[in-house]
Amino acid sequence: MQYTNTKLVFWNSLKVTRRHLLFTVGYCLALSTILSSCNQSPNTTQSQQSAASPNSNEKPAETQVVRIVRSKQLTALAVLEKQGTLDKRLATLGFKVQWPEFAAGPQQLEALNANGLDIASTAESPPVFSQAAGAPLVYLATTAPNGKAVSLLVPVNSPIKSVADLKGKKVAFQKASIGHYLLVKALEGAGLKLTDVESIFLAPPDANVAFSQGKVDAWFIWEPFVTRAEQKKVGRVLVDGEKLRDTANFYSTSRQFYQAHPEVIKAFLEELQKAELWTQNHPQEVAQLLAPVTQLDPPTLEIMHKKYEYGLRPITEQVITKQQEVADKWYSLGQIPKKVNVRDGFLTLEDYAKITPSEVLAKQ
Repeated sequence: MQYTNTKLVFWNSLKVTRRHLLFTVGYCLALSTILSSCNQSPNTTQSQQSAASPNSNEKPAETQVVRIVRSKQLTALAVLEKQGTLDKRLATLGFKVQWPEFAAGPQQLEALNANGLDIASTAESPPVFSQAAGAPLVYLATTAPNGKAVSLLVPVNSPIKSVADLKGKKVAFQKASIGHYLLVKALEGAGLKLTDVESIFLAPPDANVAFSQGKVDAWFIWEPFVTRAEQKKVGRVLVDGEKLRDTANFYSTSRQFYQAHPEVIKAFLEELQKAELWTQNHPQEVAQLLAPVTQLDPPTLEIMHKKYEYGLRPITEQVITKQQEVADKWYSLGQIPKKVNVRDGFLTLEDYAKITPSEVLAKQ
C-alpha cells in the first residue's frame, strides 16, 4: 500500500512538471516573437502594410469590362478596335474593352437586353423590334445612310432583271435588319408587297451558304458580303440601297449601362468620332488595316471605301421623327406586335449634349 501511494505521488509530480515545462516553452516562444517584432525596423513594417493594402479602409479598385460589338465591315468601329485607342482611353477610367461578335443587329440587341453586350451598332430596324419586345434601350448616336453599302443580290445567271421579277420568288434576308427594311422599300417601288415574295429569314452566314448553293432566288445583304459574292462570281447586284435608304445606323446601349457609366459612353463616342474622321481621310491605310477583318484585298477595299460617308451625326428631332416612321411602318405591316413610341429610347437633347462630341453637335 505504501509502495502504491509513493508511485502515485511520483506520477502526479511528473504531470505537474510536464505542464510547467510546456508552459515555459510556450512563454519563451511568445516572448521571442514579441522581441523580434520590437527589433523590426519601422520602414519594413510600413512597407509590408503598404504592400498588403494601400489604404486599410479601402479595397483596390477592380477593372471593369465594357463589351462593344465587333465590326467586320469597312467601318470606323473596326478601325477603332484595330488601332487600340479606345482601349487606352478607357483603361484610365478603370475599364477593359471586349469585342464580342454577332451575326447581325437583331442578335446584338438580344444580347444587349440580356446583359451580354453594352454597346451595339445596328441599322434602324433592330432597335424598333427590340423596343416592341419591351427592351429598355437607349439610342446614343447616328450615322450617314450609306445606302450603297447594302444591295439586293441575285445569282449571276439569274433571269431576274428587275425587282418586279421577284414576285413569287424566294428572297433571303435577316429578319428585322436593314435588308428586311430595304426589301419592303424596293418592293413598294415596284408596286409589290412583302407578301408577294417568299421571305426566307436567315442570318448572314446561313444566307450566304443558301445563296451560294442556289437555294434562294435573291439575297438582301450588306458589305463585305456583296463584294465577296461579286468577286466569287456567284452573285450580281440587282439594286443597291442608295436611292432606297432614307434612314441611318444607330449606336445604342441599355438604359442600365447608360445610367451607370455615362463617362464611358462619352469617351467611346469621342474616340469613335476621331476614328470616323481618320477613316474618311485615310482610305489606303484603312484598306491595309481592315483587309484581314473583311477578308478582302486592299485594292478592293479602297474602291469600296467610296461607298461610305464617315462621321457621326447628332440625334435631332428629325432623326427621332424618322425613326418613328420606321416603327409605324413595321406595325402597319404586322411585323411587330404593338405600336412603339421610339421616343422612349431617346434621351433629351440636353442629355445628348453631355455625351456627344462637340464637333458632332455642331452639325445640328
